[in-house]
Amino acid sequence: MSNKMENSFDVMVIGAGAAGVFSAINIKTFHPQLRVAILEKTHQSLSKVKVSGGGRCNVTHACFDPKELIKFYPRGTKELRGPFAVFQPSDTIQWFAERNITLKTEEDGRMFPDSDSSQTIIDCFHQELRQLEIPILYQQKIEKITPHENQFIIDTIQESYACKRMVITTGGFNKLEQYQFINQLGISIIPPTPSLFTFNLPQHDLLQLQGIVSQVNVKLLGTKMEESGPLLITHWGVSGPAILKLSSWAARYLHEQNYEFDFRVNWLPSMNEELLKETLNNWKQNYGAKKVINHFELDIPKKLQVYLLNKSTIDENTKWADVTKKQLNKLIDTLLNDVYHSQGKTTFKKEFVSCGGVQLNEINFKTMESKKVPGIYFAGEVLDIDALTGGFNFQAAWTTGYIAAQHIATSFEAE
Repeated sequence: MSNKMENSFDVMVIGAGAAGVFSAINIKTFHPQLRVAILEKTHQSLSKVKVSGGGRCNVTHACFDPKELIKFYPRGTKELRGPFAVFQPSDTIQWFAERNITLKTEEDGRMFPDSDSSQTIIDCFHQELRQLEIPILYQQKIEKITPHENQFIIDTIQESYACKRMVITTGGFNKLEQYQFINQLGISIIPPTPSLFTFNLPQHDLLQLQGIVSQVNVKLLGTKMEESGPLLITHWGVSGPAILKLSSWAARYLHEQNYEFDFRVNWLPSMNEELLKETLNNWKQNYGAKKVINHFELDIPKKLQVYLLNKSTIDENTKWADVTKKQLNKLIDTLLNDVYHSQGKTTFKKEFVSCGGVQLNEINFKTMESKKVPGIYFAGEVLDIDALTGGFNFQAAWTTGYIAAQHIATSFEAE
């Protein structure tokens, strides 16, 4: 190990992503005397911030009630309740406003910078890092962390560093062995599994309808898990908000099933069986001379109507008067309980989202400090926390990074 003074810091942040950079800036803001540096294994910082929201950066979500906010986190629901009482989306908005960046809210609650460019957020962070004199040391992949007396020795491929406190914000990895340098410290890791993905339907005739979107309720058969919302038919299966949300909540279960499972689609979530039966019988009685497809007034896209009629053994050009009772019952079942068998998965976008990471019951969520190794803190997606899309993962990064920063600054003041 080199004993050079310049390799010794008060605080080292591992990872120059959203949580790491935010954490470093806040540590130095709270306690300007501290020597803080960020170690980054690649040659660039904030790469996920850059691509988020299609390059616009979905900074946070306009949900300002912590009790409601935690419902968007399949993992981390109960743990984030306290942290969100300390730093939540309204605090994020204020933090950026103090740095002359205003955020705007879209119809679905997602919040973006007014500029519609992630570069605005990146430039803001880089300016803060420069002003606070926080260096990012690039291409420093961690090999090993060793607690030594009252500090930590960090060995990277290139160098050795020493620090008194450390914040690990490496993001989520998709392979268990990538967590090894954390695991070696005696800190438990929940193995990673993919979280946001589409349901594959290999060679299914439904795929001829790719591009069609319909409001549905989807349920995983054999479980209580279900979600409502838009479903999108793609060229390999089904996607859209209802499917992605369900895949996120059911990530571990579906992994255990080896991504082979049955799910039920209710194409008419606003109707129950009784009402649907009454409606169809009414059409049969009053519109008997009309072709079925010319009087099929349900909230389902036309091409999908034809597909579901055919699946129920009804030709769309049949007259209502000629539809048998058996066909009507089959149609009701198809519209409300349409079962599909999924095999395999396709991850959503290039932004790989995984659940897994540092086990939550080993972290003190009032401080973000490890209960196993005092002096080491965690923030962001390295924790076993993941969220639905919409700015929630970033909010968890800002919140956990802020709380770690606050406690680190206070701990040095107490010395």
